[in-house]
Amino acid sequence: MNAIKNGPAIVRLDHAPKGVSVPVAGQLSDGASTRSVVWALAEECPVSVLYNGEPFAVMMLSPADLEDFAVGFSVTEGLFDRVSEIQSIRIAEARDGYLVNIKVPEAAAARARDKSRTLPGRAGCGICGSRTLETALPAPKRVAGQFPDTEAVLRAFAAFEGNQPMKAENRSTHAAAFCDLIGNILSVREDIGRHNALDKLIGGLLRDGKDAASGFVLLSSRFSVEMAQKAAAIGAPFVASVSAPSALALRTAEKAGMGVAALCGDQVMIFDRATGRSGKRERVA
Repeated sequence: MNAIKNGPAIVRLDHAPKGVSVPVAGQLSDGASTRSVVWALAEECPVSVLYNGEPFAVMMLSPADLEDFAVGFSVTEGLFDRVSEIQSIRIAEARDGYLVNIKVPEAAAARARDKSRTLPGRAGCGICGSRTLETALPAPKRVAGQFPDTEAVLRAFAAFEGNQPMKAENRSTHAAAFCDLIGNILSVREDIGRHNALDKLIGGLLRDGKDAASGFVLLSSRFSVEMAQKAAAIGAPFVASVSAPSALALRTAEKAGMGVAALCGDQVMIFDRATGRSGKRERVA
């Protein structure tokens, strides 16, 4: 147990803390040539926050500085006014994430219970705000369908910006698009939240009776685990995003049988379906 100056006692029960990045192999292509590379993807983990052993919420985090998160989250949620109210913080590994149990006086725990009953949704995130790890990471639905070729993905990315009128006006929104297998953008939805944009796109596809397996999804954001779950829910076989996915998102997509790609300048990184494949590859930072 380590005592932190002006703070609660910390107990770390995770003997081998997770790294903040994970090496993942893939094929980097501009349509004319392809080379094998390895990217370092940011790790993300579900962190279940408990007060006196009672689940409060599950948040998605980089697996670093969890002690600081526990204190900062508790204060900014309005649960405590003083750090001195937190008696100890115990951190342990669980499933693909962590349990962070914050021990507080009973009066403070009662405030946490009252707060959890009215905890609002977290900016459209399908995981943040869940109370347990089991509800945060359900097994994704298996998907099936044809993958687009590199030229189709690049064609869609080239047209993506011009199909975002909301962003052209306010410069701050995200977009999700559905494309056919040759890269034509068939529909786009925009929102201030990246998760909301994808939910809107999914709703539009369902209302129009379009089969998600007949094309692929394009995202203006990074591809996170909850985005993978949402895409799998409608049977989308392939997702391409402007930013690289998280490592957990890629693992979730692989469980679903989903292909994943990310934009890299004027090229596309298509991640290997089997992330553990051997072979010499060029490492790209």
